[in-house]
Amino acid sequence: MSTKTVLIIEDEKDLAELVAFNLEKEGYRPLTASDGVMGLEMARANSPDLILLDLMLPGMPGTEVCKSLKSSEKTSRIPVIMLTARGEEIDRVVGFEVGADDYVLKPFSTRELLLRVKAVLRRAVPDGPQGRVVVVGDVSIDTDRHTVTVNGKLTDLSAIEFKLLLTLAERQGRVQSRDQLLRDVWGYNYAGDTRTVDTHLTRLRAKLGDSGDMIRTVRGFGYKVELS
Repeated sequence: MSTKTVLIIEDEKDLAELVAFNLEKEGYRPLTASDGVMGLEMARANSPDLILLDLMLPGMPGTEVCKSLKSSEKTSRIPVIMLTARGEEIDRVVGFEVGADDYVLKPFSTRELLLRVKAVLRRAVPDGPQGRVVVVGDVSIDTDRHTVTVNGKLTDLSAIEFKLLLTLAERQGRVQSRDQLLRDVWGYNYAGDTRTVDTHLTRLRAKLGDSGDMIRTVRGFGYKVELS
């Protein structure tokens, strides 16, 4: 198995060095950047497997870095974990809305961070049956190529959006609770923060355009894929 590269974009030098040290102990290849502009340049130059991104950065805030990463074809598929001391719900929602895959609040334990890193990297690798295409309406999901097309046009989804869509499509017509989606798509419990599911589904629907209407909200419970 090849060594995974993790880019740490964090202006607190001691914290960045501590995280890098522990990642290296676990077999990862850490890179560090101390501000948003430098981090964005390093992401483009090195194409890391994962980015740990502080929200409050000099030069360019983490939200803007994440937006830039997700709007570029070269870096849009790199998963991002936000690191921040700000814990208000609105900050978490904004982080997810700009494309973050996970959110870890400071102070955090090294063990917790490493578990999150492993979980996000695992989600970024397709683990379903290979060579299979799931078709729902105008949407085709290729599990081998890890691509989604809508009316024959390629749609750029993040790893978590891809897995979320595939999970719902494979269970077409069956309602999935938010807690179930957290377990099956995220791979661990977000301490009851089901808003994570809602935020990602809003972005997923937008990317699917008119075809996003097939993802129905079941009030008070969850979601299902259903064709009219």
